[in-house]
Amino acid sequence: MSKRRIYNGAQLAQYVQEVGFLPLLRSAVPGFSAEEIVDDDCRYVVFPDGGWDWPLWKWKGPIVRDGGCVYGKFFDGKAGFVSREWWPDLCNWRRSRHPLAAEGSVEETILFTLAEQGSLITRELRSACGFTGKNMRSRFDSYVTRLQMACRVVTEDFVYPIDRHGKEYGWGWSLLTTPEQLYGRDYCLVDRTPQESGERLRTQLQAILPQATERQIQKLMG
Repeated sequence: MSKRRIYNGAQLAQYVQEVGFLPLLRSAVPGFSAEEIVDDDCRYVVFPDGGWDWPLWKWKGPIVRDGGCVYGKFFDGKAGFVSREWWPDLCNWRRSRHPLAAEGSVEETILFTLAEQGSLITRELRSACGFTGKNMRSRFDSYVTRLQMACRVVTEDFVYPIDRHGKEYGWGWSLLTTPEQLYGRDYCLVDRTPQESGERLRTQLQAILPQATERQIQKLMG
């Protein structure tokens, strides 16, 4: 990975275009995350009064809205960016390994709900799918994570609550949708077999992560 430091969202987006894949937070492969390559001033900091600042966290929304990167839980269940150039191959490979769920499954209900509603934040999607009982949150989130790993659900944007002064606050919520609705059905297709896409992914990951073990590469491929 590059030894240069990233100072703003535009530089981070450009870096993702160069390497193709980048988890947001620290991963099992040292150096392979946005958190590790941004300048120290862009990392998480807590102030004496209890407030906090995290420029890297705030960059996610503008980067996703710009449209050059796809964002979701694509890296062993952890969130990160994939460049638009590499998305079709990742989609082709992952969907071959994680076919559509059976009729009547929770996964099908989630995809049908998103197709019908367009986009929903996680708690709205959970409610719309009937997961309103006690201890349902973590169970539902695991289904959504699997769909993201299968490249069938992505983050369209981030939604933040507004305080009485009209300012956004908190960690925000992912606004979820399907890649077909966000980018178009054709953008999820590529004129290669899943195996060919998989080999391209492996070659790229090995090139940008020479320090990674074969097992780590396999986990990143998903």
